[in-house]
Amino acid sequence: MSGTGFGGPPGPDAPVYVISVAAQLTGLHPQTLRTYERLGLITPGRTGGGGRRYSHRDLELLRAIADLTASGIGIEGVRRILELEHQVAALRARNDELHAELAATREALRLAATARVVDTPVSRLPVLRDPGGSQAVVVWRRGR
Repeated sequence: MSGTGFGGPPGPDAPVYVISVAAQLTGLHPQTLRTYERLGLITPGRTGGGGRRYSHRDLELLRAIADLTASGIGIEGVRRILELEHQVAALRARNDELHAELAATREALRLAATARVVDTPVSRLPVLRDPGGSQAVVVWRRGR
């Protein structure tokens, strides 16, 4: 049985840390965490009574923000870096989806081509059909 009593440890997005614990774990002052929230850099979860709860992922983000500001990057620079990192992650995920879709399409085409080769009688004459379903005859001549 796990220590949480709920079937296992909380996931990385589970809001479990109160502000004082989050501040202690990140090495930041609680007021700094409130400021980062006010500036829109972090959005902790809330309890029914309005208390802040931080997840493990929030703590990682707070540490990254602290590292960036400690290296001399201003808050607006940090905001832009975080936005760009989010865009890169979204683009990577979309790229992975497109690669998977392309692989599936190639496989479907390969299977369709294999099935067509097996099922189609061999003929050297092209078959031209009128989409309207008429009985017209089409004469085809090879280019000279």
